[in-house]
Amino acid sequence: MTATGYYLLASLSLYATKGADNIAAVWPPSGYFLALLLLMPERARSAAFIGMALASIGANMGAGIGAAVAAAYTVANAVEAVIALQLIRRFEGAEMSFMAPRAVGRFCVAALSASVASAFMATALTANSADFFLSWMTTVALGMLIVTPPIVMLARMVGSNALSNVTTAMKVEAVALMALATLITGVSFAQSEYPVTFLPCVAVIIASYRLGPFGAAAGMLIVAAIASLLTAQGHGPIAAIAAGQKIEVLFLQFYLVTMLFVALPLAAMLVVQRRLAQRLEQSNRWLLQAEAAALVGHWRVDLNAWTITWSDQTYRVHGLTPGMPVDVDYSVAQYLPEDRAEVQKVLAEAVRTGEPFVYQGRIRRADGEIRHVKSHGSIEKGRRGKAVGIFGTVQDVTETVENARILESARSAAERVANTDMLTGLPNRRHTLAILDEALRAARHDGAALAVAIFDIDHFKQINDNHGHAAGDAVIRRVGQRAKTSLRDEDLVGRFGGEEFVCILQGRSARAAEMVAERVRKAIEADGRTSGVPRVTISIGLAVFAGEGSAEDLLQRADKALYLAKREGRNRSRMAA
Repeated sequence: MTATGYYLLASLSLYATKGADNIAAVWPPSGYFLALLLLMPERARSAAFIGMALASIGANMGAGIGAAVAAAYTVANAVEAVIALQLIRRFEGAEMSFMAPRAVGRFCVAALSASVASAFMATALTANSADFFLSWMTTVALGMLIVTPPIVMLARMVGSNALSNVTTAMKVEAVALMALATLITGVSFAQSEYPVTFLPCVAVIIASYRLGPFGAAAGMLIVAAIASLLTAQGHGPIAAIAAGQKIEVLFLQFYLVTMLFVALPLAAMLVVQRRLAQRLEQSNRWLLQAEAAALVGHWRVDLNAWTITWSDQTYRVHGLTPGMPVDVDYSVAQYLPEDRAEVQKVLAEAVRTGEPFVYQGRIRRADGEIRHVKSHGSIEKGRRGKAVGIFGTVQDVTETVENARILESARSAAERVANTDMLTGLPNRRHTLAILDEALRAARHDGAALAVAIFDIDHFKQINDNHGHAAGDAVIRRVGQRAKTSLRDEDLVGRFGGEEFVCILQGRSARAAEMVAERVRKAIEADGRTSGVPRVTISIGLAVFAGEGSAEDLLQRADKALYLAKREGRNRSRMAA
């Protein structure tokens, strides 16, 4: 079987699809032989290699290749089979699967590695050029990548009787899809007037979607066979390329590789997606069963007799011993006064409309503990559509409510930390910029006045050098607090970094902003006399919004004014032009 199949495929390939250096555009015998090695028992491989060698030498010599070169080609093909087989066994063990994307990727790695090694050996044994190496590598790799998967999958489906479980409709669909791929590929490559090489890709993708990896592999095999045969005979869009035969072969190989690397992984991922969908469906069934077994109490109100029935779990939710007599009024009275009216309103509306309901409230249990409970229910109707009962469930959701409260508190705390400068307690740079962006949008939209002030501490480095960083930190804290207390509630001061601060003065004209800046400057200048920290002064740069497109533009103007204040002697404020 090995010798016959290998000889026929090699002879046909050499005859029908020759490329540069007498190398076929695709070398199917490599894929055929690798597939047989993967399927056959280990004890049969030695005989298979002998059959392959005889068939290879015979086919090559029959094509006019000398005995020595034919032997070199055969050795290279044998080496590639050994390397590919060993890598696949190492990656996948005894069973090579094409149903998982990872397995498909590993198979591609094994095939490409084996083809590179084979090309090196064939080139070295025949003293050929780099072009020969590239041509050999691509043809051998395509042969394994295209031919091996459909043979292996088909053989395993037959061997496992999987085909017997396939419906007749699916078999008919599979045959129809393969016939469609054959027809489309034949039409596309039988003419060169229209560049429709994309149509076979569509056929292969459809086969991949409907038939999975086998559809992708079989479709690729059909496209490769027809495209190679017709292109070699001078037909089709690729043969019409205004280039030499070598370019045509390389373009055909590129076309097949691209389609292959789309179709096989896509089919494998579809298999994974379908398996995940099945698992999800099964998980949903298990979830429903778990919900049925969950400790959720139920209750029923008879509207005619005005009585209520509780399950044992409902008693436990309310902190009572199962079986104790309860009535409707008692059930409602368990809710805290601020929630009771809402519960009564929900129930009355449900009875009036007949619609399902849900409500959540707090109850005071018999032991005095307050718990959060949630109820779902529906209205039972009599023959004439009149409400005759209310059926509902009750569940203690105290932990859920408490966890939500803790989570919200943690989120708020995290947000405060993320927006706050840890040294001064003022808004940090990020939060200050965010507030300034909002103020700019309001100023552009409403035409409101807006000014910003940038100030930093004069000669701050000397404070750190002379008094230490602890004193420097104390100065930064005191400056930030004095600036904050000197502003209105609607104004904001944030620490921008180091000893630099930014004030956002909303609704302030240029004159008002200058007055505020001077008030801040004087407050900080006077503060050091009594605060126990080194006396400091600040320099301030002011800028009034004048239609700037961004906060950075406005801050840049204020920053220039700050440097002007420093050049003029510090401990002063200056307004930007």
